[in-house]
Amino acid sequence: MAKIAFLFPGQGAQQVGMGRALDQELPSVRALFDRAREILGFDLREVCFEGPAEALEATDVSQPAIFTASLAALESLKQTQPDVVAACAGAAGLSLGEYTALVFAGAMDFESGLKLVRKRGEAMQAAAVATPSGMTSVLGLELEKIDALCARIAPHGRLWKANLLGPGNVVVSGDSAALEHVPAIAAELGAMKVVPLAVAGAFHSELMKPADRELEAALAATAIARPRLPVYANVDTQPHFEPAEIKAALVSQVISGVRWEESMRKMLQDGFDTFYEIGPGRVLTGLLKRIDRKTPCSSIPAR
Repeated sequence: MAKIAFLFPGQGAQQVGMGRALDQELPSVRALFDRAREILGFDLREVCFEGPAEALEATDVSQPAIFTASLAALESLKQTQPDVVAACAGAAGLSLGEYTALVFAGAMDFESGLKLVRKRGEAMQAAAVATPSGMTSVLGLELEKIDALCARIAPHGRLWKANLLGPGNVVVSGDSAALEHVPAIAAELGAMKVVPLAVAGAFHSELMKPADRELEAALAATAIARPRLPVYANVDTQPHFEPAEIKAALVSQVISGVRWEESMRKMLQDGFDTFYEIGPGRVLTGLLKRIDRKTPCSSIPAR
């Protein structure tokens, strides 16, 4: 019998039009977007469905948008394959997606999760504005060479390993001065490709302070329950069931690297053999294929 896990995408998965068809088809999805408008004070439905892309890409908008669209995709799976949802035995989410996974697992309700991701997005956007910074994808280097890259760039600025996504697939975060030197030095070290990312700042690095403390305060005022199934945390690849541990992991996640490849290998080791990516895009499906080509991952889009 298959051991099923759900994966939820993070920032960057947003697409103009996401959720539009589901909103038209499913009353439960319409209710999600209606409730989101009440909680946020603006029409998330309009931004998701109509854009423009620039508005949807803003950190404080994209995070609640992806969170809500992913839960809309989950509603569609509940309608079409309720047996799969009932059988799901574990979950994980990339960065922002960890909040979606926790809502699915019953650790928090939709309203609490949406308020938290909005606060998280606002705090991260403010930190990004405070220090010119960004993120760059480096393909084709092993971790020891990424460490060498960070060390060689240190005289020019600060650089961190931010997202450890899969074999030879690492995203670094740093201040603008550091990032200027990444392409040349990465090429010297043997990188196949270097791609600057269209994000507001150096997420998952120390440059996100004091966003972590702002999120900590918001989490302190939020009720978190024991999840009904394991949710594998980005920061240490482990599932946590105690509310205090879940909150601490979410706070740490803001300034710590996302250990996605390790999380997937941990889930495979724990016996998960069938995965579903729930939400916009197919990034997590592609990453899993690079980590373990034989393990199936079906995409449930936020169409």
